[in-house]
Formats: sequence, C-alpha cells, structure tokens
Amino acid sequence: MESPENPVPPAPPVHPIVEMTDADLAALFGRAIQVTAVLGLVIAIFLWLALGWGSGALFAVGAGISAASIWEWGRLIRLFNAKLDQQKTPGGAVMVVGLFLVRLILFAGVIYGSLKCFQGSPIVLVCGLGLAVVGLVWEALRLLRA
Repeated sequence: MESPENPVPPAPPVHPIVEMTDADLAALFGRAIQVTAVLGLVIAIFLWLALGWGSGALFAVGAGISAASIWEWGRLIRLFNAKLDQQKTPGGAVMVVGLFLVRLILFAGVIYGSLKCFQGSPIVLVCGLGLAVVGLVWEALRLLRA
C-alpha cells in the first residue's frame, strides 16, 4: 500500500526511437526513399525549366543515386543487425557486401557518364547526390517529433 509521503512516480514516457524494431527501421528507409525520389523529381523538373535539360538531367541522376544509396544502406544495416542479433544473415553477407562494392563502381561510372553526356552544371549533380541526406534528416525529424 502506498503512503501519501512516498508516492510512486509515474513512469517516464518512452520515445518511439527507443523501441524501434527492424521493421520500423525498414519503413523509415522506405519513406526516406520516397521523400528523396519525390523531391528529386520536382526539383529536376524545376531545374529543367529554369536552367535547361542538362542540369535537370544531372540533378535527376544525382537524386536517383541518392535514392539507390538509401536502399543500399538499408540492406547493409539489416545485415549488421542480423549479425548483432545472431540471426541468419539475409542473402549472405559476402553477396551483400560484394554487391555494395559493385554498385559503388557502377555509381561512379554513371556519374562520370552523366557529366560527359549532359552539359549541365556539376554543382547540380552534387546537390542531387546530397538529396539522400535531406530525405534521411526529414524522416529522422518526423520520428523525433512523434
């Protein structure tokens, strides 16, 4: 029985990030990919109209690589979480890491080819590549507000 002098303090509220599961993390990455893709499309169209098709195409290439990079980082995080939880790794660790390295080389080739083919501003490409950070920060802020 509680006495009035020593009441039990209420439990502090638990933030959603503390109880985040692997499924929640996968959903967060999925939403970040969507935000990145939508922003990339809208900004690429705006740049196409304002600066020409080359700059719009370069931004779209950067945004596409950003979205693909978020997806790839999500796969790597699932692999690391499975290893930490001592579960069976999804798809084999060697294959996931190998495909990660192959995609880095592929992305480098796409960046080089787009800079050679599209006569736009390289700064626009860099901004498109940075769009992944915007998508992830957006989703992180949404999670922290919850």
